[in-house]
Amino acid sequence: MLRPAFTPDSSVVAEVVPSPNQGERNGGQRPDMIVLHYTGMQDAQSALELLRARDSNVSAHYFVFEDGRIVQMVPESRRAWHAGKSEWAGETDINSCSIGIEIANPGHDHGYPDFPTRQIAAVTALCRSIQTRNSITPMRVLAHSDIAPARKQDPGEKFPWRTLYESGVGHWVKPAPIMDFGQALAAGSRGDAVVALQKAFREYGYGLEASSEYDSTTFEVVTAFQRHFRPERVDGIADPSTRNTLQELLASRGRARTIAAHARTATRRLAP
Repeated sequence: MLRPAFTPDSSVVAEVVPSPNQGERNGGQRPDMIVLHYTGMQDAQSALELLRARDSNVSAHYFVFEDGRIVQMVPESRRAWHAGKSEWAGETDINSCSIGIEIANPGHDHGYPDFPTRQIAAVTALCRSIQTRNSITPMRVLAHSDIAPARKQDPGEKFPWRTLYESGVGHWVKPAPIMDFGQALAAGSRGDAVVALQKAFREYGYGLEASSEYDSTTFEVVTAFQRHFRPERVDGIADPSTRNTLQELLASRGRARTIAAHARTATRRLAP
């Protein structure tokens, strides 16, 4: 039996469609992270049905259709099952500290079309709404691939993170220009430069230990980072553009927190 309907948390929700795949947040945690996914299935309705099937053991708090319609499946106060095995900033129970949003898109295995403008506008409005109720810093609005780089690639390099950032959602900087010269770190690289790179990714939040070897885990993290922050070239190679973009993100964290705090205050003052 499906869980009964509940009152939606946000006014942008068109319909409540409960999923049985949910539970209590461990330790009574409050959500402080948003994780964005794409559905990766050929049609949206099939994806929604999967997220509501008891034997699937997956769900999300929200589902955004291509036309911008938003349904809520799990209350924000409860733990949806969307992140799987994942890590960010040392936290491994991402489901207990996050709100998951599934965005209808067939994904890389089924043609990977662009995200429609109406859909992105809806995702942006939803994220802004979530931020009015929860303390979520810009650096904790993340891709599924950020928290699980070895397993996931969604929502992928076509997702317009800059558009969300310009509307007050997430962290972003203009990517450093790609130049086909300068030192590039890649598979087989070793030494202090690799350690510095791994430490920088760890400092930002990625689950990467400093080993001094550019191993498969480092390659996967670099690839995930590029999908989110330097999508013009996604190749897993830490070229100067990738490294400079990462350093600019690290340097701009304080500024991003301040801007986000002012934006939340303004939004709450305008709320009815």
